Amino acid sequence: MMKKMNIPTSKTSLVLFLCQIISALDVPLDLSQPPTITQQSPKDYIVDPRENIVIQCEAKGKPPPSFSWTRNGTHFDIDKDSQVTMKPNSGTLVINIMNGGKAEAYEGVYQCTARNERGAAVSNNIMIRPSRSPLWTKEKLEPNHVREGDSLVLHCRPPVGLPPPIIFWMDNAFQRLPQSERVSQGLNGDLYFSNVQPEDTREDYICYARFNHTQTIQQKQPISVKVYSMDSLNDTIAANLSDTDIYGAKPVTERQPVLLTPTGSTSTKVELRGNVLLLECIAAGLPTPVIRWIKEGGELPANRTFFENFKKTLKIIDVSEADSGNYKCIARNTLGSVYHVISVTVKAAPYWITAPRNLVLSPGEDGTLICRANGNPKPSISWLANGVPIAIAPEDPSRKVDGDTIIFSHVQERSSAVYQCNASNEYGYLLANAFVNVLAEPPRILTPANKLYQVIADSPALLDCAYFGSPKPEIEWFKGVKGSILRGNEYVFHDNGTLEIPVAQKNSAGTYTCVARNELGKIQNEVHLEIKDPTMIIKQPEYKVIQRYGHASFECIIKHDSTLLPTVTWLKDNEELPDDERFLVGKDNLTIMNVTDKDDGTYTCVVNTTLDSVSASAVLTVVAAPPTPAIIYARPNPPFDLELTGQLERSITLSWIPGDENNSPITNFIIEYEDALHEPGVWHYQTEVPGTQTTVKLKLSPYVNYSFRVIAVNKIGRSQPSEPSDQYLTKSASPDENPANVQGIGSEPDNLVITWEPLKGFQSNGPGLQYKVSWRQKDVDDEWTSVIVANVSKYIVSGTPTFVPYEIKVQALNDLGYAPEPSEVIGHSGEDLPMVAPGNVQVHVINSTLAKVHWDPVPLKTVRGHLQGYKVYYWKVQSLSRRSRRHVEKKILTFRGNKTFGMLPGLEPYSSYKLNVRVVNGKGEGPASPDKVFNTPEGVPSSPSFLKITNPTLDSLTLEWGSPTHPNGVLTSYTLKFQPINNTHELGPLVEIRIPANESSLILKNLNYSTRYKFYFNAQTSVGSGSQITEEAVTIMDEAGILRPAVGAGKVQPLYPRIRNVTTAAAETYANISWEYEGPDHANFYVEYGVAGSKEDWKKEIVNGSRSFFVLKGLTPGTAYKVRVGAEGLSGFRSSEDVFETGPAMASRQVDIATQGWFIGLMCAVALLILILLIVCFIRRNKGGKYPVKEKEDAHADPEIQPMKEDDGTFGEYSDAEDHKPLKKGSRTPSDRTVKKEDSDDSLVDYGEGVNGQFNEDGSFIGQYSGKKEKEPAEGNESSEAPSPVNAMNSFV
Repeated sequence: MMKKMNIPTSKTSLVLFLCQIISALDVPLDLSQPPTITQQSPKDYIVDPRENIVIQCEAKGKPPPSFSWTRNGTHFDIDKDSQVTMKPNSGTLVINIMNGGKAEAYEGVYQCTARNERGAAVSNNIMIRPSRSPLWTKEKLEPNHVREGDSLVLHCRPPVGLPPPIIFWMDNAFQRLPQSERVSQGLNGDLYFSNVQPEDTREDYICYARFNHTQTIQQKQPISVKVYSMDSLNDTIAANLSDTDIYGAKPVTERQPVLLTPTGSTSTKVELRGNVLLLECIAAGLPTPVIRWIKEGGELPANRTFFENFKKTLKIIDVSEADSGNYKCIARNTLGSVYHVISVTVKAAPYWITAPRNLVLSPGEDGTLICRANGNPKPSISWLANGVPIAIAPEDPSRKVDGDTIIFSHVQERSSAVYQCNASNEYGYLLANAFVNVLAEPPRILTPANKLYQVIADSPALLDCAYFGSPKPEIEWFKGVKGSILRGNEYVFHDNGTLEIPVAQKNSAGTYTCVARNELGKIQNEVHLEIKDPTMIIKQPEYKVIQRYGHASFECIIKHDSTLLPTVTWLKDNEELPDDERFLVGKDNLTIMNVTDKDDGTYTCVVNTTLDSVSASAVLTVVAAPPTPAIIYARPNPPFDLELTGQLERSITLSWIPGDENNSPITNFIIEYEDALHEPGVWHYQTEVPGTQTTVKLKLSPYVNYSFRVIAVNKIGRSQPSEPSDQYLTKSASPDENPANVQGIGSEPDNLVITWEPLKGFQSNGPGLQYKVSWRQKDVDDEWTSVIVANVSKYIVSGTPTFVPYEIKVQALNDLGYAPEPSEVIGHSGEDLPMVAPGNVQVHVINSTLAKVHWDPVPLKTVRGHLQGYKVYYWKVQSLSRRSRRHVEKKILTFRGNKTFGMLPGLEPYSSYKLNVRVVNGKGEGPASPDKVFNTPEGVPSSPSFLKITNPTLDSLTLEWGSPTHPNGVLTSYTLKFQPINNTHELGPLVEIRIPANESSLILKNLNYSTRYKFYFNAQTSVGSGSQITEEAVTIMDEAGILRPAVGAGKVQPLYPRIRNVTTAAAETYANISWEYEGPDHANFYVEYGVAGSKEDWKKEIVNGSRSFFVLKGLTPGTAYKVRVGAEGLSGFRSSEDVFETGPAMASRQVDIATQGWFIGLMCAVALLILILLIVCFIRRNKGGKYPVKEKEDAHADPEIQPMKEDDGTFGEYSDAEDHKPLKKGSRTPSDRTVKKEDSDDSLVDYGEGVNGQFNEDGSFIGQYSGKKEKEPAEGNESSEAPSPVNAMNSFV
């Protein structure tokens, strides 16, 4: 009886079928054979500690093998452990954990051995490890307070589990936290914020760790984040401090990118071949940086590269040694960029080149076992025989080991054994079993006799002839009982005995005979092949538009082979039909009764037989029944009957017949073309014609294999494209155009790299596209040098002189000729570093902080490149006053173009400097000129570092002082001025004393007892006097009244209150005032202020409580104000004055009302009213007998500090003498300092651009100068600049 087998018709099924046949070839189990491991647990086996551990080891062999185990390299006696059992007829171990066993007790490395009389096979080393999901360690999490725009990292730090957990962040509602380019989770589980925003404020950032093996989830304690904007910070402090404001609320500042991870500029990573390579870069910055990845010196693999986590993670799958290299991530925003280079090394655990295969030999035959593996590092190969190292295994004269090969000669039955090949390196190992089975067996055919195969006509047929024998039999196929042996291209003979007929026809049916023979015998087997007709749907279901509650019917009439039984199934939208009695399935149709809107969809008829399957579909559209017959508007039907006529080399005529317009007139036709020669399957737009036109003449290009199609368009939309026209191949021609964007730029000093944009295939006009590249040196009587290159985009000319101009042209050509003569372009060979340094470097010192440097330009021919400009390097060598050297702080100024002079700003007075000048081209900097030494002149010193008054007696005081922090020259002397102050704060006569520069203390005698004195102290150089400091002290009343000072006291305690160090920090419309107070507690302060230089009365503001700061509001932008602080009830005592200036008003988009007539009139009226009020107040005040506050203050003020006129060389306002700058917004100025006018009138055009500066092409300055600074130790307290508004704010709190 024939056994029937249906052969699948699809290619995929065919391949699977063939693989099944090949894998089925094996030694029959009724013959003796060594053991073969058929199933084993993975090498790294992580088990659930709550469940029984099952370690698999299955093997086959004849006789059936016995099993044994080792644990950690020693014999594992399972009979002695009641928790361990071995399955019957198997080597699989079951360790009972659920009845009291501990999984940790069985952790270790296990190996199974399957043994019978013909050999022993061993399993891999199986490492058993129980999974772990530890709890989170308890930790105290402090809230994160962060300023808006700053970066933030929330650390997860999950417990170490086995295997590692999967990390994710959620909130208290178990909702995933949204992630973006700004906020994302790193590979280590931490949550990174490139910049925080107010909406990031929340108290439930929770990190979860999911341990899949044990199906548990651990939760970290919630993390709180509070984001403060500067506006909210000011609001909060203002609310807590009643009537005060905080100055210095800077807006959120943008920042260039900084890498959060990885740190530094380089790192390394090792990955194993075949694994997934994950590289990560996360950056902070505002705006949020964008990450880009490149591979230095190569391209990222096209089909294996993926970007994850908003491109912050580079993922390359299935890595190989070729993926080693440097990977650079670049984080960029509008302010700049930062990069990190990760050096990746791909190592490889051993992998098979040729794994050893089972060897079946007959006695006396020869054979080989080959074990070849590769890896990085190269794996070592070792052999075992029956689980024992081959060096100590029993001798076998037929066996010879030669490295990775075992050679067998004249084997005998005792040569049967199982050999193990171990390939190992530091990253892993491979273990393969392969047996040598020596048998003497006549042929046997394993395929059942008279097997019947059925296939569909024109499909492949595979006839099986599985066989075995030793020696290996030869296989032959015959058709029919007395047919000849089958040969020829219409058959394929496979090594496993299978006969393949690639295209089975009706005449392929019949009986086929398979014959297997070796020296021990011969056997044959017959199989039968039947060819069936394919199943077809000859009447397919059609598209239906049915009114609601009507009936719809789809036909599906089929034709099939009479011997096959078809089954017909109907589907709706690729799913089973609804269970509804309205759906009636007939023999060859489907009817839907009383259709409703939900019946809309696609209906498919599927026909299956045991050999093939076909289907056809149609769409049902259900519409409402209109009161009148509805006109259906639809897209037009596609045009048809396309015809080509009038064929010429550069034109052709296309005509067509329009399809049905479906109640909407055709407005136009679109003609598209396909070039089957260059871009098969790609359709391009050609032209468009009105809907009334059905013929068009088309322009053609040479060397194009055209076919055309037409699309009709109406108001509803486009039709489907028509069927393509016949193809028309135009003749070749020479190119019509040359490459564009030709350039010549040298990459090395001795080459010229010529580049161009290649022509596209459509522009080639013919086969054999090439380029003629020509060049010659400009302004030299040279002939053109030309080469013809393939279809590339670059040619390198070597051996050129350094940086000389070349004339270049690139001309296209093909097999039919040249394109028109190309135009010439000018390029340059490569640049080299400049050869000479600028000469005649001269320095003109303008003043103590500014110098001008001149130099001669270098000859252009020595620049050897495009002249970029000149760089001036200058640095301070030492201070002439201290004669102490310091760490060199080099600064660089860059002057663009061919400038020969520049200004050196920011010099320190009375110092020795060096400088040199270098020329710069596109390649880099030339040699430096010889160092030029110059000295800056002396300047006025800074104020003495301190002034202390001690040891008061009836008629004397002791003064001690410190030298100026910045002497700025050689000190010549000190000047001390002092005068008494009476109880009404009026000043007495001023006494002046000149003190030698080497003194540091003085005892003043012959003073009045119980008298307050005010002291003014400054230092002088030969240039003049520096700024001064002031101090006040009181002589005692009598000797009996002297109180012994407390331990450690040295400073005179004032008998009267004292207010000093009044500082201001001004904004546009308000200013922060702060002061220091010494005197009785619980003083009530007030602040008086007015416009500087005005004769108006002081305005007075009362300070709540005893605070030492106050905020003046409602100030006029861009105005200089005077201010002083007083204490109520203490004889009207006040501080000295301070002057500040509010910031300029911000530009307004509104109309300037100051120019409006009505506003001017109103202001005049207000001014007149104020004037009248001031007169009245003045009269009333004089009548009250009170002295003018202004006169009192002028009397109290330092007589040496008065605003000077412009012609005196100083400004008429207060400023910082050390900075030599006018007061700016937010500066803090002591009340007793003046500033000299700037000496330099040079334009900023003469200043270099430093690191960040830029110049226009004409050399004009468009940025601030700056220098490259290195960290250096400060020479004393050199900071004399005013604190920032933020510092001022902090000093108030």
